[in-house]
Amino acid sequence: MNKKSFQEYYPDELSYCYGCGRLNEHGLKLKSYWDGEETVAIFHPRPYHIAIPGYVYGGLIASLIDCHGTGTAAAASYREEGREMGTDPPLRFVTASLQVDYVRPTPLGVPLEVRGRVKEITSRKVVVSATVSAGGEVCARGQVVAVQMPEHMMAKGKPI
Repeated sequence: MNKKSFQEYYPDELSYCYGCGRLNEHGLKLKSYWDGEETVAIFHPRPYHIAIPGYVYGGLIASLIDCHGTGTAAAASYREEGREMGTDPPLRFVTASLQVDYVRPTPLGVPLEVRGRVKEITSRKVVVSATVSAGGEVCARGQVVAVQMPEHMMAKGKPI
C-alpha cells in the first residue's frame, strides 16, 4: 500500500500511542487503511508476542482491535465531514468501550489481518466492529466505541 495510513495523519503530539503511534519507538506502529467501505491493517506478530508456544497473546489482539477501531473512527469522521485526513482541527478518538471475543487461538508466525467496519457514526462517537484473522480464519471479533478525544488530552508536545 503506497498511501499514508490513518495514523500517519495524526499530529505529532498525538502520535505516541503504544499500539499505533508512529513516534513510540517501542510500540506496535499499527497502520490502517481504507479498503472500500471497510478498513484493513496487517500486523506481523513478533516471537515475544507469545501467550503459549505457537500462539499470540490475547492482550495484543485486543490492542490491535482497539487501535484499528480508533483509527477507523477518525478516518470515518473525516469522511463523514467531507474533509481530507490531516486537516485542522484534528479529529482524534479514544476508546470508551472495548469488547473482544476470542473465536479460536491465534497462531504466531503468520501475518494478522485486522478488518473494521463502521456500525454507527455521530458527531462525537463512532462504533466500529472488527475482526482479526490469521491465514484467512477469523480468530477474534470485537467492537470499539470510540469518542472524540477531550480537549484537555490534546496537550502540545510529548505525552502528559
